[in-house]
Amino acid sequence: MNLDEYFKRIGLRGSYDKPDLATLKLLHKQHVMSVPFENLSIHCGETIVMDLEVIFNKIVRSRRGGWCLESNFLFGWVLREMGYATTTLGSRVFISNSNETSPYESHLIHMVVIDGKAYIADVSFGVSSQVWEPLELISGEDQPQAAGVFRLLDKGDIWVLEKTGRKPEILNPDFAKSSLVNNNETKQIYCFTLVPREADHFFEKNHTLQTDPTSLFTNKSICSLQTPTGFRALIGWTYSEVTYKQDVDVYDMRNITDDEIEQILREKFDVKLQNKLQPVSNKAWYTL
Repeated sequence: MNLDEYFKRIGLRGSYDKPDLATLKLLHKQHVMSVPFENLSIHCGETIVMDLEVIFNKIVRSRRGGWCLESNFLFGWVLREMGYATTTLGSRVFISNSNETSPYESHLIHMVVIDGKAYIADVSFGVSSQVWEPLELISGEDQPQAAGVFRLLDKGDIWVLEKTGRKPEILNPDFAKSSLVNNNETKQIYCFTLVPREADHFFEKNHTLQTDPTSLFTNKSICSLQTPTGFRALIGWTYSEVTYKQDVDVYDMRNITDDEIEQILREKFDVKLQNKLQPVSNKAWYTL
């Protein structure tokens, strides 16, 4: 568990001793550009555990990605080691194309207080809902980023994160009606309270998400990585490169074969798996 190793993993050089907003923004953006959001372990016969040393070895030393219960958990350790006032929170994810949320807090995020202002840090949601920089915890204010305009809304007992994006432009007509394409310009992403959570709050959820046959993560193999112009994603056998333009999001989508999987993961996500991946893309609520 070494900060210098982590900095090297996300492409930072030099010393970052000052826990200020500028450094937090830099860390946040470098993390999402370097560490994929992925659940591939589930589909390689591996078990995901919420143990920081195991996660550090996986993400930092083995150059893998992870889902939020790994990547955000690790990011929280980094922030605390650097001296940030950090509180772990739990959130419930909105189901795509629905106003309903998941029944339990399965998404781990952080609240970071700097100079009296609170920010939400989340380096592990993936695809077009991924924030590149932390969001100030202020209600109703537009916070534009590359993916669109994010907003945090104080609903009294909960906070809601929503995003207004752009219309999709699909280059490959075979994917014009794909369920992976999000056609809602404004969507709710997740809701949360400000009640502090310890790691053990997520242990049961961590097990359920990778074993329940109705879980999104058992039904789809997912790997996504933010890029300077948008993001890349491999969902089952569908590889997508999404480019953010001023008025549209351009989707370049194609299906790949089993023989291409390893090369795509290595060249597009810098991921090399130890065990063979069995891609999965069953019908489940999920959009890019």
